[in-house]
Amino acid sequence: MKNETQKQGGAAGAGPNGAAIHAQGLVRRFGDVVAVNGVDLRVGQGEVFGFLGPNGSGKTTVIKMLTGLLPLSSGEAWVDGLDVRRDAEGVRERIGYMSQKFSLYDDLTVTENMTFYGSIYGLRNARLKQRMEATIELNGLEPYVDRQAGKLSGGWKQRLALGCAMLHEPKMMFLDEPTAGIDPVARRQLWDLIFELSGHGVTFFVTTHYIDEAERCSHVGYIYYGKMIADGTPEELKALPDVRPAGTKRVEITAPEITRALRLARAMDGIRTATVFGQAIHALVEEHFDLSEMRRELAGHGIHVTEVRELEPSLEDVFVELTYKHKETGKWATE
Repeated sequence: MKNETQKQGGAAGAGPNGAAIHAQGLVRRFGDVVAVNGVDLRVGQGEVFGFLGPNGSGKTTVIKMLTGLLPLSSGEAWVDGLDVRRDAEGVRERIGYMSQKFSLYDDLTVTENMTFYGSIYGLRNARLKQRMEATIELNGLEPYVDRQAGKLSGGWKQRLALGCAMLHEPKMMFLDEPTAGIDPVARRQLWDLIFELSGHGVTFFVTTHYIDEAERCSHVGYIYYGKMIADGTPEELKALPDVRPAGTKRVEITAPEITRALRLARAMDGIRTATVFGQAIHALVEEHFDLSEMRRELAGHGIHVTEVRELEPSLEDVFVELTYKHKETGKWATE
């Protein structure tokens, strides 16, 4: 795919070490509040980078800094080979950006929205028509081309927003919580589309708070209170010492009255951390912890454990452990 804005604004490039996105020491202050505090990032060409963190952790602030929408208080960032500080406009020309809030025009049809946004990207006449047709087909929007955007379901609104962001064929897409508020089927379909585009060499930077979406990503970063506390592939994160401390094992405990079982388990010697996952408890326990004794103790409180098994950590386990370790007093950063 040849990027229309590359024709207008020069060839695409790469940042330091060949990265599609490279950032060092990103800081963003809002008055006395430090919303982003020393964040380092590296996203390789063609990667799907998942950026996770609790609400208010700084995800949206980081994405706005990288896309040139918010100035950096300090630090450096390069996107597609361009210095964000020096050429924020050039960065915005080369990327696709899908904001957290649906930002298209409710009273315009799908076709009218795409025509308007295509013209903003400098697409005209036959080129605009060709790009709209290709994008409508790829995003499955054919049945809705004459429908007003405000009358689309949440999932189709997101597909339209993604379509408008990719009209000019950017090689880099920034998606800010693209699946928030849409149903599971629509979420899966949108991710299938993301991976189809990734297969054509498009780099994705996606903020999310869904762990199952992070599991799909080739690289994951976790931000907490404005600080980057984990960065790597899903498998690298699962192997972190904080997640697999020496002399411990991770177990899944299935029992009825799960919340009461959790309260009792957390009070037991030898259980370091425990949290509910669905209908079971995931616990990090000392290697010598007596699981039979735990069964007996819970049975003494009228709770019959139906199953205990060792398990490998999931990404959710990773983030729970890292969050426990890095909890701090004070206010959350503001997005």
